[in-house]
Amino acid sequence: MKNFSGKVLFLDRSDINTDEIIPAKYLTEITKEALKPYLLEDLKLDTFNPEKDIEGKAVVITRENFGCGSSREHAPWALEVNDINAVFAANFARIYRQNMYNCGMLAMELPENTINEIFSKFASKDTEAKVDISSSTLTLESGDIKETYNFNLAGFDRSLIESGGWVDYADKKY
Repeated sequence: MKNFSGKVLFLDRSDINTDEIIPAKYLTEITKEALKPYLLEDLKLDTFNPEKDIEGKAVVITRENFGCGSSREHAPWALEVNDINAVFAANFARIYRQNMYNCGMLAMELPENTINEIFSKFASKDTEAKVDISSSTLTLESGDIKETYNFNLAGFDRSLIESGGWVDYADKKY
């Protein structure tokens, strides 16, 4: 099972599409590793610099409709190769969400008011996330502020995560 805990990258925007996660011009790359330097290269956010802000981050917290656009596995792969295995958002594009689980990664939806609270309390701070799959909790900590949030992880999605993704799951089951 992958690591789902670590420093948080806050992306304060809705509708971040797969072309912003990994630009289409890199889809001809034949290894996941080749995607690494291009993660979020085309994402335009005030104060966000992909060359400085991604390294060392392990969890993304963002707004609604993350991963909209074309359906491609490259978008989760670009996160994965950068050691980002968990994304929390108000909601996800359906195919993108499933691609995350198929890669053994966590794409977890939290209520919009919870996402708003998280941004209000933590987004401007250096924040550490601890994701506990067994208890379905996300704990965020920054300085003396610490909050725990519950999430609902469906049984099959949990199986995919615990197996390391669809291929490993299928190898064990079939």
